[in-house]
Amino acid sequence: MDEQLVPAARGTAGHLRVSVDDPSASALVTRHLIALLEPFRQVGKRGIAVVCIGTDRSTGDALGPLVGSMLEEMGRGSATVYGTLDEPVHATNIVQVLNRIQGRFGAILAVDACLGRLDNVGTVSVGLGPLQPGAGVHKDLPAVGDLYITGTVNVGGLMEYFVLQNTRLSLVMRMARVIAAGVHPVILGERAAAASGDND
Repeated sequence: MDEQLVPAARGTAGHLRVSVDDPSASALVTRHLIALLEPFRQVGKRGIAVVCIGTDRSTGDALGPLVGSMLEEMGRGSATVYGTLDEPVHATNIVQVLNRIQGRFGAILAVDACLGRLDNVGTVSVGLGPLQPGAGVHKDLPAVGDLYITGTVNVGGLMEYFVLQNTRLSLVMRMARVIAAGVHPVILGERAAAASGDND
């Protein structure tokens, strides 16, 4: 795979990829998440956990914690958010976090940065299946989530740690805002926001 965090269902019909520069990016993320979450609602499961993976010690890898902090500031409704700038979810504590949330939620949405091909840099991907955190930097970590959102922050394939450390903060911030604005109506249950095409 070309991405650091590898969605199990990448390339399936349920996969969305949208440029962060698309004015409707957040609305598209909202609509796609609502559609993907429908089967989880139909079986009577309740509650969403949003697990935002990454660390504020690396510019590129700060995407997840930035999204988590933005969701906390915007108001997370009945959802539970794990991973913020103040309390990140990363390689050293992810197993403990997953043990704590296992079986407690109807669906887990994993959010993280990834590295990929040059033409995918600056895109946000949404789909079904777990992420494999740290795959692009050769870490052996457990898979996370029933659904995923990734932001391709830079080019992968060579000197991944250096690339993540030297990723433009401007791009990461823009991607975090798009993702948070896309997730926020979903965790508040605001289906109307997606239907109206409103892009916060």
